[in-house]
Formats: sequence, C-alpha cells, structure tokens
Amino acid sequence: MNNSLDGKTALVTGASSGIGRATAFELASKGADLALASRRVDRLKAIATDVESRHDVDVHPVKTDITDPTAVQALVEATVDEFGGIDVAVSNAGRTCPWNVESLSLEEFQGVLDVNVTGAFLVTREVLPYLREVDGNLVYVGSFAGKYPRPFNPVYAASKWWLRGFAFSIAGKYGDEGIGIGLVNPTEVRTEIGGDYGDSLKEKFEPGEVSEPEEIAEAIAFVATRESPNAVAELDLFRRDKFGGFD
Repeated sequence: MNNSLDGKTALVTGASSGIGRATAFELASKGADLALASRRVDRLKAIATDVESRHDVDVHPVKTDITDPTAVQALVEATVDEFGGIDVAVSNAGRTCPWNVESLSLEEFQGVLDVNVTGAFLVTREVLPYLREVDGNLVYVGSFAGKYPRPFNPVYAASKWWLRGFAFSIAGKYGDEGIGIGLVNPTEVRTEIGGDYGDSLKEKFEPGEVSEPEEIAEAIAFVATRESPNAVAELDLFRRDKFGGFD
C-alpha cells in the first residue's frame, strides 16, 4: 500500500488550529501540497510558513468563510488555479454551541448547522468534480457524538449524525465513480473547541487523558492515502474508557 502523497494536492478546511492544523503537517509530511482554509488568515499564513520550512511542499492559505457558497467556490477555484487540481479534500471545519437547549438561541443553533452541515455540503459540492478526475479521496471529520447520543449537547450531536448520513450517502452515490469517501470519528480531542462557551477541551483535559490533534491527523492521512478500488468508509478513534458510561 502506497502511503505517499508526493505530487498530490490536499485541501483542508478549519486548518488554523487543532485537528486541521495537525492534518496540514501530517499530509505535508507525506508530500502533499496544501490549500489551507479558515477565516483566521493570519494563523493560516504562519502555519503555511512553518509547514514549508519543515517539508518540501507548497502551501497556499486562503481566507474562507466555510458557510458562504461564494467563498467556498473561490477557495476551490484558487486551489485548482494554484496546483492544477485536487486529490484529497478534508472537511474538518466544525463548531459547537452552549449545551442547554431550553436557553439556546436560534442564532447559536443556526451557527452550528451553518458550519457543521452547510459547510460540509458546500465543500463536497465544489470538490467532487475534481476528485472524480483523479480517483481522489474526500475525508470528513465526524465524531463519537455522530454515532451515540450526547445528552449534554444534542445540537452538536445532531449535526454530526447528519454528517455521518451524508458521508455514507455520498459514498453510495459517487463510490462507483472512483471517489473514496471516508469518515473519521474521534471522541474528545485536546483542541480549542468549546472555548467560546467555557473551558475548551484543551483546557479541560490534561495531556494523555484524551486524544491529541496529531493522533487524529494520522488517522485522516491513513484514509486520505487509500488508493482505488479501496476506501476507508469509517474509522473510529475512541478513548479506551469511552463505553464505560453505558454501565
């Protein structure tokens, strides 16, 4: 099995921190040129400089609002203009919201759907024609919460259940056209997520308690490097004690 991405191009959304940032470094270590998308373009530029200093690849940061159809279209067009095509797309951008449904505002609810649902749809719609040309791979970052109930955050969970259904259905539609569709489901990861509404997961957990972004990035790269006719439909990276809550 060839795990190299030499000469290939990968597009990563939500690339300015956490799993997206780690994925940029991991894919670059395998030889991929990168288009990195996020609203925080200053962070993207710093990451691009760092990646290029460590690996012999080209990195193109693109300021992108993943919820804006025009911006996503421009992101994909800029990537193709820069590198000639797209071999791997990683739909990683995500967000959460306050947990109490009874006090949750419509704006906060819609914000989760805009990023986790609409963003994934827009990226998928734009990259499929280019992935079809090269038997490429589309990788979605899902969640444990997309497979099991999350009573303390049902809106986030519902968005990830949607993503899982969408990913499998896209695989059913486009798999016979040579596109590999994969879903990577972590449990908790030490990232900035949740920081807008309290302690982030990085603040809540000590190193070694839950997954690090780099560990999830390795899984994403494994899915992204599968070659036709093979694809990883779903890859779960669960904390070893995660099912203890069902006792």
